[in-house]
Amino acid sequence: MLTLTHRLSADVAIAVDLTLALTAEERARSRYQLATEAGQSVRLQLPRGTVLHHGDLLQAETGDVLVRIAAKPEPVLTVKAQTSLELLRAAYHLGNRHVALEITADYLRLSPDPVLQSMLEHLGLQVSAEIAAFQPEVGAYGHSGPSHAH
Repeated sequence: MLTLTHRLSADVAIAVDLTLALTAEERARSRYQLATEAGQSVRLQLPRGTVLHHGDLLQAETGDVLVRIAAKPEPVLTVKAQTSLELLRAAYHLGNRHVALEITADYLRLSPDPVLQSMLEHLGLQVSAEIAAFQPEVGAYGHSGPSHAH
């Protein structure tokens, strides 16, 4: 079994042996066992609290295998608004509910939830169900290893 124990700088342009597509929930787990699409068993054994991001590089404990992490497309709700103030208001209401949220200048993205979808539509926002990569914010006190510019 391939055990991934070290996170490397994602800024390095390097050839990788394998790409692992993981959902947002899977990228937030530091200890996890999964199988690749080819059926190879892989174990994440990273420092507790590690949150992986699209493009991150992991190295096997043996040092001979490099793996790139990819954000796996998954069901999400994408929220858009006519104005930035409406989008900020939506982020405020979702934050009050401690919802994992991807925040950009043009849209918000969250895991599907019919109650939250109804609330957002009631606020006059455009909500669409999609299959897309989901990269929620880590949080103000979260630690995700090497710093990432977002």
